[in-house]
Amino acid sequence: MAEAVRRARDLERPTWIVARHQTAARGRRGRTWRNPPGNFAATLIWQPDATPAEAALRTFTASNALCVALADKVPEAQLSLKWPNDVLLSGGKVAGILLESSGAAERLNWLAVGFGVNLVEAPMGLHDAVVPPACLRDAGIDFAVDELLARLAGAMAEGEALLEREGFGPVRDAWLSRAARLGETLTARTGTAEITGIFETLNEAGELVLRTSTGQVAISAGDVFF
Repeated sequence: MAEAVRRARDLERPTWIVARHQTAARGRRGRTWRNPPGNFAATLIWQPDATPAEAALRTFTASNALCVALADKVPEAQLSLKWPNDVLLSGGKVAGILLESSGAAERLNWLAVGFGVNLVEAPMGLHDAVVPPACLRDAGIDFAVDELLARLAGAMAEGEALLEREGFGPVRDAWLSRAARLGETLTARTGTAEITGIFETLNEAGELVLRTSTGQVAISAGDVFF
């Protein structure tokens, strides 16, 4: 992500940057992210014609694309998506997605979408993890970095074209078809509140919609606990 940002002003087309080894990996909200050598760490950076709110919907395009790429070798029944940006393998976190952007209030200068996938090793010692980490190799699945990159790049291009052509609706439907714990009770922590309810849907703004005892609540940002 840092290298993508450094190059952002000079890029003329969508560009993928892959790290074979990371020394300062990070996750959402500045959290530390361990990514041992052999795992997948890549960022796609480009200049979408989008507002910040529209750009944020690429979280779901990216999640769908990563599932499509992984499904070449992973049974789809083992993959699910945890709002807002995690991919689960048999209930364990196998991948995370991070978005960063820069621009004025109305239009972005650039958008970077980072992917971290546990191909060969799951990080240890994550005592505060919302769900346990998982990795593909432990599940008997071998996926080389370059192989996953090729499949993911194609899936991202198709997902971006779909979003531009048909809007968020089909992207939302595809994401919901893979959503973990849809229709079940979960808890969302927003930093200022803890809300428990039944996971009903994802709305057109990409917000998590919970049905609580007092009615529907739409959550734009937070962490989800099962």
